[in-house]
Amino acid sequence: MLAILVLAAGQSSRMRGGDKLLEEVEGQPLLQKITSHALDTGAQVYVALQNADGRRAAVLPHKAHVITVPQAREGMGVTIATSIAKLPDTVSAAMILPADMPELSAVDFVAMKSAHEAAPDQILRAMSGHTPGHPVVFPRRCFDALKTLSTDQGAREVVKSESNDLGRVALPIGHAITDLDTPEDWAAWRAQQNQI
Repeated sequence: MLAILVLAAGQSSRMRGGDKLLEEVEGQPLLQKITSHALDTGAQVYVALQNADGRRAAVLPHKAHVITVPQAREGMGVTIATSIAKLPDTVSAAMILPADMPELSAVDFVAMKSAHEAAPDQILRAMSGHTPGHPVVFPRRCFDALKTLSTDQGAREVVKSESNDLGRVALPIGHAITDLDTPEDWAAWRAQQNQI
């Protein structure tokens, strides 16, 4: 069984008091949108949060499973390692993505899921043209390596270790690489959306 792991335990430290995951996109908080689209695939969806009773948890669809990562301030690697360790034994692969990517859609998640079903033992990385992005699908054989992560570099080294056999999944331009970290990023992105 493929699970989708949404990383939402970061601090939004560059938002100067705001929370990027609660910014409104398509009429709902970004975290709610991303999680809802993930659930639309029929996969089990797990959301990594620093605590289970904050504002982020309050916007999650009820079918999403919360994984708490109290030590999330130590970096994304710690969040991934903790989350992977808490997934059920029935999970055969994990599609991992940061929650701050407003252009990812249910269609994108389905494309990644379908690619995994066609190559279940391969690491799969979403691409925007020639640029690598997110999500990334890791088969269970990678879980032991993911559980050892401890830095803020995420799973980059695990992906790099299999670069010769890495599967690539083309998503619409921008979808796999658009992440918004600052108020200026959000303002520029919204201005661009209004021009489309």
